[in-house]
Amino acid sequence: MEIVLLQIRSSGQITLPASIRRQANLEAGDTIAVTVENDGSIRLTPKLIIDRAQAYFWSRQWQEGEQEAQDDIENGRVHRFDNLEDALQFLDTNKT
Repeated sequence: MEIVLLQIRSSGQITLPASIRRQANLEAGDTIAVTVENDGSIRLTPKLIIDRAQAYFWSRQWQEGEQEAQDDIENGRVHRFDNLEDALQFLDTNKT
């Protein structure tokens, strides 16, 4: 593990060297969570910010549905239709 020394500027800013940004796959504008540990050490963790309008997709319930759909696709439990009428007829005759 590489140790890099950084200097804190009077404004409180630090600069992550390009080599560190490349290793952590960080780009300008990325978000980092800062955690101060009990011993005073500081941990930086890259975080993705999810738009509130997209948050539903990452809910446990939605992700379980996505996994179920993926399992159906992988196991051939799908139906393909040439037109909308055939699809609607299939749905009408296979109601649960």
